[in-house]
Amino acid sequence: MEREAQLLCAAGGFGRARRLLAAASWLPCVALGLALSSEPLLTARPAHHCRPDPALLPPSLRALRGPALLGASVPRLGPARAPSPCLLLRYPVPGARPSSAPAPSGTRPCTRGWLYTLPAAGLLRSPVTQWDLVCEDSWKVPLEQMCHFLGWLLGCVLLGTGCDRFGRRAVFVVSLVLATVLGASEALAASFYALLALRFLHGGTLAGAFLALYVARLELCDPPHRLAFSMGAGLFSVAGTLLLPGLAMLVQDWRLLQGLSALVTGLLLLFWGFPALFPESPCWLLATGQVAQASRILWHFAEASGVDPEDSSSEENSLATGNTLASSGRQCWRREGCGDTLPLTPAPSSPCPELAGLSAGSTQPQYHSILGLLHTRTTWRSGLILGFSSLVGGGIRASFLRSLVPSEQAFYLPYFLEAGLEATAIVLLILTADRCGRRPVLLLGTMVAGLASLLLLAGAQYLPGWTTLFLSVLGLLASQAVSELSVLLAAEVFPTVIRGAGLGLVLGAGFLGRATAPLTDIHGRRGFFLQHVVFTSLAILILLCVLLLPETRGQELPQSLEDADRLQRSPLLLGCPHQDHLPLLLPSRSE
Repeated sequence: MEREAQLLCAAGGFGRARRLLAAASWLPCVALGLALSSEPLLTARPAHHCRPDPALLPPSLRALRGPALLGASVPRLGPARAPSPCLLLRYPVPGARPSSAPAPSGTRPCTRGWLYTLPAAGLLRSPVTQWDLVCEDSWKVPLEQMCHFLGWLLGCVLLGTGCDRFGRRAVFVVSLVLATVLGASEALAASFYALLALRFLHGGTLAGAFLALYVARLELCDPPHRLAFSMGAGLFSVAGTLLLPGLAMLVQDWRLLQGLSALVTGLLLLFWGFPALFPESPCWLLATGQVAQASRILWHFAEASGVDPEDSSSEENSLATGNTLASSGRQCWRREGCGDTLPLTPAPSSPCPELAGLSAGSTQPQYHSILGLLHTRTTWRSGLILGFSSLVGGGIRASFLRSLVPSEQAFYLPYFLEAGLEATAIVLLILTADRCGRRPVLLLGTMVAGLASLLLLAGAQYLPGWTTLFLSVLGLLASQAVSELSVLLAAEVFPTVIRGAGLGLVLGAGFLGRATAPLTDIHGRRGFFLQHVVFTSLAILILLCVLLLPETRGQELPQSLEDADRLQRSPLLLGCPHQDHLPLLLPSRSE
């Protein structure tokens, strides 16, 4: 772990080149935010009612037009006298009971389709209106939402493993290619079931691009900047979410919107497909023993950061040959630009002494499987805790949203409220997670979300309206903070050799939690109370488990499974990185 930190310091540290690459990785998050937030927009249900069928009316009423025809054909519901969304009035058979003013004798299902109140979420045409996914077919909407989230889950698991086997850059480029093709295919889908399959696959490819980008950005940053650059990407993703309704109002057709999203993804491929904007992660190359490729990338970093790799001053040579790796690795990231640099050479045939030492043992890349976690003593437990934390953060937010906006047809309020609170949660994490540590902030967020959910569950009918509103907003804010911080902490806990697969499992758990919300909608929300109880119980349980997590603030990223097992937990209150002397469990012996 310290060896890799010294080599990155030799290439200019977190200098100009790595800063620009990390900042440039924010821009693709806008497109990924557009794609992920398109789900509620495409499945928004507009207000609707049956299309009147004059053939079903008595002869004396068939000449009616406009509101009169609607009043004679569609029953009215509730005090507001709103038209029924799924029923038509049934009249007696003509001639059975003559009457000058025929009266309806019952109701019947719609026979000529539906009329919709448009635009819905800015769209004049959506999958819901095109294929009439309402009334008896309304279950298809939550099915499509669930399949899209499950596609993200599958993509996180499979393509996260691919990140560790084929590299971050390869998975990112391949995912963008597939996402562009599948996004364009969605715009041409001829049936609902074709759209269902394409949304599932499209979600998986977008998950691969997001995961590869997240891991590569994290491995570019040094410890003091990891939080800021990771959370900054989240703010750009929120910006994409906020832009989407405006684009929908501009194009007003879901097919054009999907085509525009595919075009944006293709533009990302034109720019970020080049190694200059998205190079392979040198941390991953060094951890897997691919020293020649790592040497070329580090040489480029050194030149772009204004460091002269051929400058062999006496101080630098002493670092290259005599200084201990530990002191260089710990102090390098604390000095701006890494003033003490190590000589690098551009040609793979004459690498710097450190790279030559690393490549002396083996010339073949060494890959690791996620199953290696089973041989660790503490890392698998940390991954399991963070997976459950991500699951709770993703699943419990639906309970808070429904407490805030009970109506199914409301779109803009929950959409912008969730996006605004996500941005607020990210800003709060930037301000607190480096100052107080990851573990205390995660503990506080889990506690707030669990208690808010418990109070809403136990006393929502007895609490004043403003109290319910406050608890719902506070719980939604805390749940989003828990999700964001669980992902960051998982990326810092898992070692480089399996970081993609480990982070993919934690991210996938979050999408699994989000998929439970449409699952209850399939049965008409009859399982909502049970879902609320389950996630509230899990949130309370996670409180005890968060105390067992290690603190990663200010620490270098672990490279191997042995490095990850050495992560320890500092005192919960007033702990500093240099006081990290409380082992959670004895680390496993290296094989």
